[in-house]
Amino acid sequence: MRLAFHTLDVFTEHRFAGNPLAVVMEGDRLSTEAMQRIAAEFNLSETVFLLKPANPAHSARMRIFTPATELAFAGHPTIGTAALIADLRSLSVNGEQDAICTLEQSIGTVRVGVRLKAGAAAFAEFDAPKLPEEAGALPSTERLAAAVGLLPGEIGFANHKPRRFTAGSAFAYIPVTSLEAISKARVDMSYWRAAFPGIAINGAYLYTRECEHNTSSFHARMFAPESGVAEDPATGSAAVGLAGVLQHFDAYPDGTHKRVIEQGIEMGRPSLIQLTLAVTRGRLETVRIGGNAVRVSEGTLAV
Repeated sequence: MRLAFHTLDVFTEHRFAGNPLAVVMEGDRLSTEAMQRIAAEFNLSETVFLLKPANPAHSARMRIFTPATELAFAGHPTIGTAALIADLRSLSVNGEQDAICTLEQSIGTVRVGVRLKAGAAAFAEFDAPKLPEEAGALPSTERLAAAVGLLPGEIGFANHKPRRFTAGSAFAYIPVTSLEAISKARVDMSYWRAAFPGIAINGAYLYTRECEHNTSSFHARMFAPESGVAEDPATGSAAVGLAGVLQHFDAYPDGTHKRVIEQGIEMGRPSLIQLTLAVTRGRLETVRIGGNAVRVSEGTLAV
């Protein structure tokens, strides 16, 4: 059996940057076990398998796998898959294409707006299917610091302290004092296992307000060794949860607030995630994730 696949780089306007994504067509022909083996073979942060939607009015059903496990939701696969479907299926008018892709995921149905323009990277944006909420306690600062190779004094800034939030995927959010400190972060698996015994998280998301680019609001890194992802170049699902962290600590006033998150720089895969928070009566009403995607390759997978 042979199946077509495409790869894209997501949260970037340039090939060979951002977060790579593989999208395998005709996923209905594969078992769950086969999908997991293929994802391990691609060995990217995530691989998507497209299936026929349950609702024929929708664009596709998609299943998302890391090299080690299946995810209910992830940001860069949502952005990249929508950009690919829009490029393959939409008609161009005067060199421009606008499309709405409706993607069925395990977390629910996600509607993604896509803008395509000749000579430019696709841009896609979606409202998070779930709003972030606190997901329980984390271990001590000392244990967290040891797990990611930092000193306890390098954890926290202003009133920001480590918190666990989820928006379908739970992360340990670890604020870091500076760009210099976050660049030193490394996972030590012995300390990692000691820090997170029995704590359900997809990974540890480190963030600081010091940035490489003056147009960015936050610099981030994300480690998910137990999902087979040593480090992720760009993590849209974690950016959704970060919105909850920011509202918790910074209490944005009512209105719309836009922030840019830079990630992947230490890996040589610079990525930019656009995060939009809509606040009403002091509470998050909407969290929106946006970013660019560029197609890189296509081929045939022998299964």
